[in-house]
Amino acid sequence: MYPVIYDFGKVNLFGFQFHLAIYSFGLMLVVAFYTCYYLLENDLKNSDYNDKLASDIIFWSALGGIVGSKFYHVIENLDRIMASPDPFSEIFSGSGLVFFGGLTGAIIAVTFVLKSYKVSWFEFADRLAPLIFLGYAIGRIGCFLVGDDYGIPSDLPWAMPFPDGLPPTNIAVHPTQLYETIICGLLFYYLWSRRNNPRVPGSYFFKYLIFAGIERFLIEIIRTNEKYLFDIFSGAQIISVFMICIGIYFLMNPLNNNSASDTS
Repeated sequence: MYPVIYDFGKVNLFGFQFHLAIYSFGLMLVVAFYTCYYLLENDLKNSDYNDKLASDIIFWSALGGIVGSKFYHVIENLDRIMASPDPFSEIFSGSGLVFFGGLTGAIIAVTFVLKSYKVSWFEFADRLAPLIFLGYAIGRIGCFLVGDDYGIPSDLPWAMPFPDGLPPTNIAVHPTQLYETIICGLLFYYLWSRRNNPRVPGSYFFKYLIFAGIERFLIEIIRTNEKYLFDIFSGAQIISVFMICIGIYFLMNPLNNNSASDTS
């Protein structure tokens, strides 16, 4: 695995000494956000929207996503964090970026951005839905390079160990990170190619909720996450079911143009 792309070692700057390195997961997050920014900016280039809209959406979605993911991580692991000798280090470490918390935080942050620009939430939800898949697919490459979020043991030809992973394993396991990269990459292409022709405002966002929920629910079957409900379903699977139900409900009860414009 390649958790560190390049290690500069200890660096002295203005009298301060710190360790400088390019970490693979952080690099892939940067690649994900800049790729999404590039696509969104080009998508809006010939529109009447403010030139800063794309950059503000990506910046605040990144910030909201990080805050939301850390908040979810703290809530889910509160007992362990409080029992730690240094809980603040646990809270503010670079680990613990949980996707569902990040998605919630990003949605809240982007909602305020769209409100400030007085544009339709549902129209942009359709534009942003495929980009969420793309960002997630790229981010999972970072997880693979770090050796995090892998699956259960497997004897398939492409199964592999993660001896330096988080946590390390010398047993061949499902590389679920790559499974998700491939699946979400295909789902990105499907939604992106159709983003300009939604049947009703918000319909592609609700399709995103369904597809993302199904994808994560199935992947969790071969993941090593702790099971909560009946010792069968993980927390991610429970949230996935809610996402699927919300998506199905609004696809079966579509929002009309008036209700969509009311949110702008």
